[in-house]
Amino acid sequence: MEQNTGAAAEVSTEGAYVTGGEYTRDTTYIETRITRDAVDGYPVEAGRYRLVVARACPWAHRSTIVRRLLGLEDAISIGVCGPTHDARSWTFDLDPGGVDPVLGIERLQQAYFRRTPDYPRGITVPAIVDVPTGAVVTNNFPQITLDFSSEWVDFHRDGAPALYPEDLQAEIDTVAQRVYTEVNNGVYRCGFAGSQEGYDAAYDRLFTALDWLEERLAGQRFLVGDTITEADVRLFTTLVRFDAVYHGHFKCNRQKLTEMPVLWAYARDLFQTPGFGDTVNFDQIKAHYYMVHTDINPTKVVPKGPDPSGWLTPHGREKLGGRPFGAGWAPTRPVDA
Repeated sequence: MEQNTGAAAEVSTEGAYVTGGEYTRDTTYIETRITRDAVDGYPVEAGRYRLVVARACPWAHRSTIVRRLLGLEDAISIGVCGPTHDARSWTFDLDPGGVDPVLGIERLQQAYFRRTPDYPRGITVPAIVDVPTGAVVTNNFPQITLDFSSEWVDFHRDGAPALYPEDLQAEIDTVAQRVYTEVNNGVYRCGFAGSQEGYDAAYDRLFTALDWLEERLAGQRFLVGDTITEADVRLFTTLVRFDAVYHGHFKCNRQKLTEMPVLWAYARDLFQTPGFGDTVNFDQIKAHYYMVHTDINPTKVVPKGPDPSGWLTPHGREKLGGRPFGAGWAPTRPVDA
């Protein structure tokens, strides 16, 4: 989730900048980890940490999906920011009085400042906050979900899937890296390109990758192996936003997702799987992009479409086999927050 003014090398409040006409994401995060051995000073401990997210944000959406799939709701509470924010920070405007009921703050920025006064980088979600101190532990979103799988195993629900199995980690990492650079971040490179040349290059890279994914998924139900893995989570959060936001708002308009038959069926398969579609909020997704990115949409007019009912239509991917949850089963607990 980025804002940018298009000015050369100007860093946004959410960690990105444009230089030489090309969008670049600031990938320097607070890399402190919460681990079983507490090597960074933060032990895995139920009830101690709060995951702060925004339903609008694809990077935060990964963590909400994985938390739900693994059944970590009782171990890690969740705080949800509103879909819009100002230049300073994400805010808790969905909560009574605009204050997070656990952290007692109005702005996520306050938790960053408790960790590092006048924190100089983007105030991003997801962020995990240490409740006793009120300070952010980490905002390193790629590592957060991996640690949910590997470090929080003692708190996984019965039937939790193996999202990052050891025997598939190398392949998951390879696929996820291409998905990140070309698709997850690729839509942003299109949307925030500062020149025609930069946009054209980003557009071509994005659709080359989407064509590769169409081909890869034509003969297999999931990205790696025959079960849902971390790689599928990372791709889904971009695909579910594609027609609602990226196709028009970010000018990723060679095709809509609904016009890419394999990816559209794959995305519907995941959407209809507990843990995926039940964590999606299209209204908040559209409100964020169209109201916050005023350099792209100065009127702040939010489109009424597209009709989301198509997400619930049959997808036919079962014929490819696969076991979505492997030896486990889907979460049955109602979605919280």
